[in-house]
Amino acid sequence: MKKLALDFYSADVITVAKRLIGCYLVRELEEGTIIGRINEVEAYDGAIDKACHAYGGKRTVRNEPLFRAGGIAHVYFVYGMHNCLNVVSGVMDEPAAVLLRGIDIVQGADLAAFNRYGKRMEELTKAQIKNLSNGPGKLCSALSVDRTFDYEPLSGSRLYICGQIRDFQKLPVTVTASKRIGIDYAEEAVDFLWRFTG
Repeated sequence: MKKLALDFYSADVITVAKRLIGCYLVRELEEGTIIGRINEVEAYDGAIDKACHAYGGKRTVRNEPLFRAGGIAHVYFVYGMHNCLNVVSGVMDEPAAVLLRGIDIVQGADLAAFNRYGKRMEELTKAQIKNLSNGPGKLCSALSVDRTFDYEPLSGSRLYICGQIRDFQKLPVTVTASKRIGIDYAEEAVDFLWRFTG
């Protein structure tokens, strides 16, 4: 397994977001390893993006990780119930991150299912299987990622991203751009085509 190098994350947030599609998110737990192919992300750029928590340079305890150099995780809590995992990108003091919205579990599906539903994959309904990791909160639940992962180095041992892992390779993929979800308040940023799927 070769983890993505730090310079991967130092690029601008749009570039990082597109390049993350098809990469593998790895979560190491005592019970085993979960690997998911990243298939949906959204980019957020504090310099120009009214949907970003750090728009206009607004710096708070909550969003401080966005101001760090790329290559760490930022996990925040929304709606009083969901954790959201972000990949910080760019350079120090220029807030930007990529929200991971969805993954396809390719290894450790039973462990992911237990984390999310308390059941093995074979016990899940079709709807539960479909909704195992196809949203930012669902993804965090399946991978057992919470706010203790805020500032977590993505070159570490608990959580990291690879382009290729053993039998899993990053295959050529068509990346589709569209509008982001759930940001109706963000004025002109609503129309930014910064959601990427593939």
